[in-house]
Amino acid sequence: MDSLCVTLKPNTQLRKPTQGGLCNGANGFLGERFRESFSNRVWVNRVSKALRTEKSVNKARPGVVRAVLTSKDLEEAMTLKVPTYHRRRVDPKNVASIILGGGAGTQLFPLTSRAATPAVPVGGCYRLIDIPMSNCINSNINKIFVLTQFNSTSLNRHLARTYFGNGINFGDGFVEVLAATQTPGEAGMNWFQGTADAVRQFVWVFEDAKNSNVENILILSGDHLYRMDYTDFVQSHVDSNADITLSCAAVGDSRASDYGLVKIDSRGRIIQFAEKPRGANLRAMQADTTLLGLSPQDALKSPYVASMGVYVFKTDILLELLKTRYPTSNDFGSEIIPAAVKERNVQAYIFRDYWEDIGRIKSFYDANLALTEEFPKFQFYDPKTPFFTSPRFLPPTKIEKCRVVDAIISHGCFLQECLVQRSIVGERSRLNYGVELKDTIMMGADSYQTEPEIAALLARGKVPIGIGRNTKIRKCIIDKNAKIGKDVMIMNKDGVQEADRPEEGFYIREGIVIVVEKATIEDGKVI
Repeated sequence: MDSLCVTLKPNTQLRKPTQGGLCNGANGFLGERFRESFSNRVWVNRVSKALRTEKSVNKARPGVVRAVLTSKDLEEAMTLKVPTYHRRRVDPKNVASIILGGGAGTQLFPLTSRAATPAVPVGGCYRLIDIPMSNCINSNINKIFVLTQFNSTSLNRHLARTYFGNGINFGDGFVEVLAATQTPGEAGMNWFQGTADAVRQFVWVFEDAKNSNVENILILSGDHLYRMDYTDFVQSHVDSNADITLSCAAVGDSRASDYGLVKIDSRGRIIQFAEKPRGANLRAMQADTTLLGLSPQDALKSPYVASMGVYVFKTDILLELLKTRYPTSNDFGSEIIPAAVKERNVQAYIFRDYWEDIGRIKSFYDANLALTEEFPKFQFYDPKTPFFTSPRFLPPTKIEKCRVVDAIISHGCFLQECLVQRSIVGERSRLNYGVELKDTIMMGADSYQTEPEIAALLARGKVPIGIGRNTKIRKCIIDKNAKIGKDVMIMNKDGVQEADRPEEGFYIREGIVIVVEKATIEDGKVI
């Protein structure tokens, strides 16, 4: 139980209420407007009545006082008993989460040519799906659904290896994969048409008896990098008695048009929502982000409030919106949320920690390399809220006469007299003599090749998995199981921004060379 104590001194002036304050309306206190001074007994009696005071006394008695009002008359005193505020605590057992497994992943192509977006490796040894999964586990939310559709084989395999056993205890909870499927009827012949439609097709699961006690449902994305306690998020949702709550963050001009933008009133309610606006519509969504706690300098850099694509719904509201109110709306961000803002209590939860949407090649590349900084804004290392991933039981990395500067080297790698600078080297990677790897993400391999196998391949003029001798690589993403020969140069010296060379084993996106999965780059090749 939370209680409230307030002391008002003579001639106290209450400022205009701010978000989260006690005032309710301009120049008011707990719903009462006033203009009189404290010496006005009429005003005191009015506040006393508003606070349901049973009696007034001239002296405060121990154990009775909740708030003391005084006036210019020192002999006059008023004791008010403020109603007790009972805060209902969120029980994580009454919360379920739905992690969206992603669509076709076109913005992360070619990394998603054979894998779903949440299955793309990140940070050397993790997968993107590990972010929301770990956040749920650390928040004690143990009822987790994962909706999958495109290229889901590697994602399903990773979920099975990581979260079904392996010492992660879900108690009476579960991790359940809900794969896209066709059902009887015309509508059932369609695959997922969007985020909302994906959830709608499995509404019957959330209405099942085993989920009857679920009061709130989290909707999470599988392509974001952040650490969040979802319990705090849901608690804010319950405290405000919201139908829907959106997690929001301040963003700058450069990427504002990539997100759904919101405007918030003084009580945290979302009064306007625009999905990926541009031009004049974008400028119209600018807001004073100092009200969110940003300094004036940071507010100038981040003048927009963006929806993070992380939502919490009251369960009955979610089912009503999907089944009856908007049965033909297929997407949360572009259809359901903007419509609900106009007729429902949709609140904003301001997230002030690190958050990055890494669903595009450039943001994925930048966010990964930022992990190599001496003091990164985000890091996986936190003993209290660890990030989980598949246990691979690999040996330690072996490094021979190498120079490693600001880099992350994963398990089971072999590095021989090479230079690794501001790069991430994934598990089971091989870097031979004279290799230079700078500003590069190397995702590693799924299996080892033995020394006899490597020798046999080299003898036949073939290229083994890994990077051959004297190869120089800059600003590159090397996907899983790639084979890069000796004396290769991957520099993009001409500064090409976009190129498709699948027959040669690479693409260029936003100036970043991407060597595709299982590609072979022959000896001496220059890119």
